[in-house]
Amino acid sequence: MGKWTRRILTTIGVLAVIGGAAYYWFIVESHMPSSGSYAIDMTEVRRLAGSMPGDKVQEIHVEHVASFSFPATATVAGDGWNTLDVPVQSYQLVFPDHTAIIDTALSEATGKAAGIVSFDGQAYDRMDAAMDKASLIVITHEHLDHIGGLSAHPHLAQILQVTRLTKEQVDNPEYMTTAKLPAGSLDGYKPLVYDRYVAIAPGVVLIKAPGHTPGSQMVYVQRADGTEYLFLGDVAWTLRNVDVVRERARLITQFFIREDRDAVMLELAELHRIHEAEPKLHMIPGHDAIVLAASLKDGLLIDKFK
Repeated sequence: MGKWTRRILTTIGVLAVIGGAAYYWFIVESHMPSSGSYAIDMTEVRRLAGSMPGDKVQEIHVEHVASFSFPATATVAGDGWNTLDVPVQSYQLVFPDHTAIIDTALSEATGKAAGIVSFDGQAYDRMDAAMDKASLIVITHEHLDHIGGLSAHPHLAQILQVTRLTKEQVDNPEYMTTAKLPAGSLDGYKPLVYDRYVAIAPGVVLIKAPGHTPGSQMVYVQRADGTEYLFLGDVAWTLRNVDVVRERARLITQFFIREDRDAVMLELAELHRIHEAEPKLHMIPGHDAIVLAASLKDGLLIDKFK
């Protein structure tokens, strides 16, 4: 073998090693951090859920407003390149005499700019109208596909009076990108400040979970009949993130959504523990088409807002 041939093969080998290492690091790797902790005290969460007087939620409705399309590995690192449907939803909590909304999806214009694949205008219109009547609106985090319907609402000043944005959500508008609230709309607004948990309605408790964004939180809901839900926001896009305790691909978390990967991994580990210990607690991830379909089939969620 000639000198130049050896050099070429050596160079190819080195590049292959570098490329393989880079592929593993950015697409496949998902390890637990060596330090840090995150825990949810379900006993305390349930105590808080029963601490507010009044009737609890009777039904939970859902509007599937839009869908994105991502490769599987973008959702769960190392899961391959097959395409997944990534739904965008809004949820309506129906009490006997009022309603509340969890997340507000996004407008069609915002979705098109972000590469949305499909948009249901009728679903969006129903959600938009329901926001006018809601007595409470909460956002799991400050990304455009969760806060976009709020920021685009034609009666924003009125809606903000019943919206409980947290201090972390208000303080980090850069995470909203193209769905930022209009300039001046939060002048005089008093954000919600809490430590770990806070009850905001009978049977409804917010659970702080920073990492995906600084203002990320989960929403625990206990229906009047005792059925329990945990809306995960985007701590987990799919239930598989929880089952296998794997993050999104580092390419996504580092360059696109800029999240605290270690914090999210600790949260996924805790959700995994709870999921195994509490099989009757229904976890609703941020963008899981399989869980959405199963929840509708089983009656845990009801299609279309009231």
